[in-house]
Amino acid sequence: MTSDTVGRTAGTPKIVLPTLAAGQFLMTLDSSVMNVSIAQVAEDVGTTVTGVQTAITLYTLVMATTMITGGKIGTMIGRRRAFSIGCVIYGAGSLTTALAPNLGVLILGWSVLEGLGAALIMPAIVALVATNFEPSGRPRAYGLVASAGAIAVAAGPLIGGAVTTYWTWRLVFAGEVVVVLVILVLARRIKDTAPGGRTPFDFVGAVLAALGLGLAVFGVLRSSEWGWILAKPGAPAVGGISATLWLIVVGLLVVRAFFWWQARRTERGLEPLVDVTLLRNAQLTGGLTMFLFQFLLQAGMFFTIPLYLSVALGLSAFETGVRLLPLSVALLVAAVAIPKLLPNASPRRVVAAGLATLLGGIIALILALDLGAGPEIVTVPLLLAGLGVGALSSQLGAVTVSAVPDRLSGDVGGLQNTATNLGASLGTAIAGSVLIGALTTTFLVGIEGNPAVPEDLSSAASVQLVGGVPFLSDDQVRSGLTEAGLPEDQVTAIVDENASARIDGLRTSLGVLAVLAAVAIFLTRLLPTRPAGSRKTADDRENTG
Repeated sequence: MTSDTVGRTAGTPKIVLPTLAAGQFLMTLDSSVMNVSIAQVAEDVGTTVTGVQTAITLYTLVMATTMITGGKIGTMIGRRRAFSIGCVIYGAGSLTTALAPNLGVLILGWSVLEGLGAALIMPAIVALVATNFEPSGRPRAYGLVASAGAIAVAAGPLIGGAVTTYWTWRLVFAGEVVVVLVILVLARRIKDTAPGGRTPFDFVGAVLAALGLGLAVFGVLRSSEWGWILAKPGAPAVGGISATLWLIVVGLLVVRAFFWWQARRTERGLEPLVDVTLLRNAQLTGGLTMFLFQFLLQAGMFFTIPLYLSVALGLSAFETGVRLLPLSVALLVAAVAIPKLLPNASPRRVVAAGLATLLGGIIALILALDLGAGPEIVTVPLLLAGLGVGALSSQLGAVTVSAVPDRLSGDVGGLQNTATNLGASLGTAIAGSVLIGALTTTFLVGIEGNPAVPEDLSSAASVQLVGGVPFLSDDQVRSGLTEAGLPEDQVTAIVDENASARIDGLRTSLGVLAVLAAVAIFLTRLLPTRPAGSRKTADDRENTG
């Protein structure tokens, strides 16, 4: 019996699973909580909405750039120790954020400390599930842990809206400190395998990975404001080409240099930051690809649907959160029920069915937008989307980890969370840029052809709004136009055109997500047909080979 097996069978799943799920929940909660509290946070710390959005961007950036390094550190010092140290750093960041008097301290606590803590915690969670659960129980365990993260995205607006409305956003972060303390106590019951041993750390690889991923992800995050290829007016550019494209290209070149450096270290007998030969494993690559698509689609939906509910329909942050609950409930049910009811189901078929269900939810939402009804029209689409995401969550974690020996699960955790962060960044950026692009085009064409809008006014609008029409509610548009002194008939005509363009923008954005879901269904052929628990683990194959 190997040390890995000893660690796994000695675990206490009734404690381990809630502890790891709670960690995953916290890691995902912050962005969705803050998105509904931006105005209040900006006022409290004496900054602008742009300042808070910068902090949100940096939080994502820090996590995305340090996940691979965090996974390697866990392998070197032990996954449970990395998990606990990450929790301490994260808790310190939450406390700093709760007490932040200004933007600088907010960025230090939230963007930097919490981001670094998450980079240690999230890869360790993947490895600790592999250590504490037998292969047959991993699909359910990974499903519940992944569900905790997805539920945090949906519950964030509800929690943030309620706490911000009735108390203060600072209580969310103070509450996180308490949760972290509980997790640290329970983490002592989690079993771990022996650390991989102290080897010279690959600092050059860590810098190359952080720099390459950072440049690429930052470019993606700025794409909505700068443009993907041609620079928007006033946006940074080189030779007329948007800085977004340059950052992505340079970032990818640096990532290529990272892969070269890892191969060179391996050839020289030195320990690499990550074993890049893992990416030659078809099952692992397929799982990572599906993770990227899952979080791309998930992030895109969580960008567009709250906008529809809060801006187009005028719901409060709390009411928006309530309307997102069907997705959370359906997601949890699917993640728990599928491994229990279908333990021997093919991961490829389950993921394909989940993506088809998710696609059905997106299409249903596109059709629902044409009905012009109230917020209840999103219920059925969200139920379908939740079932689809839950199906993916129930399979993908086990697919990636079962592709390699358990001793490499930390490396897999770093790669997996890098893929999910990249997917989430792409999903938000693509959904946002398509939405604003379609909104702008439809709005400008609409006012140009509207007889109630004078030609000089429509021409001026075409010049001033060429960089993008902001996504505003009818009340915001009406108030701004009235203050500008426009006659009532022109105000009404422009408000109507904006409402129509807003729905068209949402519809187009969701349409692109539907196409991407269809592409993902096609790529499910990269996944295995047999469940992880139905065959020997990679450790067993290695030991008997």
